[in-house]
Amino acid sequence: MPTTDSKMISVSIQRSLHHVYDFMARPASFARWASGLGQPLGNEGSVWRFDGENGPVKVRVTEPNAYGVLDHYVELPDGSEIYVPMRAVANGTGTDVQFTLFRAPGMNDEKFATDAEWVRRDLARLKELLEAA
Repeated sequence: MPTTDSKMISVSIQRSLHHVYDFMARPASFARWASGLGQPLGNEGSVWRFDGENGPVKVRVTEPNAYGVLDHYVELPDGSEIYVPMRAVANGTGTDVQFTLFRAPGMNDEKFATDAEWVRRDLARLKELLEAA
């Protein structure tokens, strides 16, 4: 597969790495901040099912680890899969959450910008949730 355009989108959260990672590593928490996935419908090990906006989606998550890696793969209702690299990185007493958004094949500039704004909103919601806790 050829290299594609990508955007690194991040947010700084005034909570410890341990607190942020523990919350984000539980896919059941996605429904509270990742607006595109909808409500969790259940899981089988590391594969979670969600009621997505365009139908059921499956999310394969990275096993819990000591490195802040929160990568996941989203399988859409049409069977296509999106790789979502994500990291939680200590930044002083807080944490930076870094999300890499890849441009899908055939995606125009407007749709890519719209997707990036969606990610920014979701990360802002994550920050709001965790800093209020």
